[in-house]
Amino acid sequence: MRQDHGKHDWSWWKSEVITKWANNSWRFKMENSFESAIFNSEKDKPLTWFFNQKDRLSALHPDISDTMINMKILRKCGELEHAIKCRCVEPCSTEDYINAIEDIITRTKIGNNWTKIPMESKMVPKIYRKDRRPERPVLKCNKC
Repeated sequence: MRQDHGKHDWSWWKSEVITKWANNSWRFKMENSFESAIFNSEKDKPLTWFFNQKDRLSALHPDISDTMINMKILRKCGELEHAIKCRCVEPCSTEDYINAIEDIITRTKIGNNWTKIPMESKMVPKIYRKDRRPERPVLKCNKC
């Protein structure tokens, strides 16, 4: 593309990128990816997840402030949101939020998804079979 258009400044390249990729389907895809991404402490690393969400929001809304980006991202943290807000006093930077998330995950059990492990039953159920039943005495009629 550079060979076709020559050397231009960054503002020209930025406008070209916006005209090529900032269409409605791209915006819809970015919004869906942001809405569907919920933080899971077992499979997501806080740093990469937080910056992916921040990049998505800043691409969708270039004029949004950092505090609004952080608030929207915190809403996607689930149970961790309240704990993060308690540890970080406004105004906080992105690094402070990431450090708080990592600290909460390593020191507490908030946000962990527990699966029930079936315990083996120590009591074995009694099995009644015909051959194991106690034999009853045969009743005889004494009148006949």
